[in-house]
Formats: sequence, C-alpha cells, structure tokens
Amino acid sequence: MSELSKAQMPTDEQFTAFIDGELEDADREWIERLIADDARVAERFEFLSRSALPFADAFEPVLAQAPAARLEAMLATISSAEKLNASAAGIGRRGFLAAIAASFVAAIAIDRGVIAVNRQLSKPDEDSEWRAAVAEYLSLYTVDTLNAPAGDHAQQVAQLDDVGNKLGLSLAPEAVAMPGIDFKRAQILNYDSKPLAQIAYLDPESGPMALCIVRSANGAAAPGSESRRGMNVVYWSSATHAFMLIGHAPIDRIQQLAADIRSRLVA
Repeated sequence: MSELSKAQMPTDEQFTAFIDGELEDADREWIERLIADDARVAERFEFLSRSALPFADAFEPVLAQAPAARLEAMLATISSAEKLNASAAGIGRRGFLAAIAASFVAAIAIDRGVIAVNRQLSKPDEDSEWRAAVAEYLSLYTVDTLNAPAGDHAQQVAQLDDVGNKLGLSLAPEAVAMPGIDFKRAQILNYDSKPLAQIAYLDPESGPMALCIVRSANGAAAPGSESRRGMNVVYWSSATHAFMLIGHAPIDRIQQLAADIRSRLVA
C-alpha cells in the first residue's frame, strides 16, 4: 500500500487525481473503498465531482494552439510551497490548469487585438514609401555630385521631354525653374518597377535639391510637409501624379518653392 492509502480522508488534490484517473490501481481501489464505507468521504467526493467541469472540451480549440512544452515548463516551476498554499485555498491541479487555460485565452485575445491594430497602423502607404526611397537616395548627394555643367536650354528641353514622355506629363524648363537655384539635370530612375522622375538642382545656399514625380492613382491631395534624412520635404498629388520637393533648405523656403512649381505644373 502506498503513502496515500495511510490517510483516513484523501486530500482534495488526491480526490482530483482520482477523478482524473491519475492514481495507481492500489490507491484508486483504496479511495473507492473509503467512498463506499465512509459517509464523510463519499460526501466530499460527490462535492468535488460536481465541481469537475469539462475543461478539456471547453478549451480544446485553444489548447490545440497552445505551446505545450512551455506550459509544462511553467507548471514545473511552481514550488511545493505554492502548491500547498493553493491546496489550502481550495485550488487543486484542476484549478491550476483552469487558470493557465484562462490566461492563455486572454493572451490570445490580446495578441489578436494588438496584431489587428498593428496591421492597421502599418498598412502600406505607397506615397510615404516612395518619398522614403527618394530621401534615402538624395541623402547621398553632395555639392560635388551636381557640379557638372547642366547644358544649354536645348539640352534641358530634351531631358525634360524624355522624362515627361515616360510619365505622361508635360514638362518644360520654365515650368520647373526655381529662382536663384540652378537646374542641373532631369533623369528617370526606377522605383518598384515604375518610372520615377528626378529633376535635380543645386541651391547655392543649402546644396542639392530635387523635384521628384511618379504616377499615382490615389487622387489629388493638398500639400503636406515632413522631414526625412535631415531634409525638408513638401509633397502633393494631382489626379494622376504624386510630387515631392526635397532639400536641405528651411521648410518655409521649400514650401514657397513648391507652391510656385505646383501653380505652373499641369498634369
């Protein structure tokens, strides 16, 4: 006979193990005899049996997703003193499992809520992404990058015509000129397999500056401003294109220059 069978009244934890079918044959038979012979034991057994809710059925869908190894490790870390305190408070093994299962359900609910919010907050913003790519590229420019001669008026017209044709946009030197700032070149870059126009300038006061344009189906939008890679940006959209002016000049100057160009560009 085991140590368990020396007791006259099984503990609630022992009763729970009996209800769960986790006892050895000798201990199980001993409790069965006590239930049959002792009214007090039978009454306690009946009470605990009524409390034996179908946890497995209730939590089966959740436990199927649970990290079983991690939960087992958590149970293993519970000290003997904690187990005795829990038993004294009327919480047996079934109570521990219920608490863990409930916590796991709550964690899943919280995680799913956080994931949903994060997905919404991190929803791709096409306009923001292309502006970030331009800022990353232009941050590498120095005055020396744009020191080469810009060419005469005819060469500027040819460059702008080529760029405009690839974007479906009419561009002319007069439309993109900025007072006191030197036009340097117009070229087509590639962004996400789409043409991206870069019209580069050299500002004697602040250094490299660029007007960049991509096709956009997001519709017209009023000008906005931001800071990227230590540079100031003003951006806006027409019905068919998105624009941005970026440079190291103060934001009020960038805003003024952008407003002037915006008034002259017709998409």
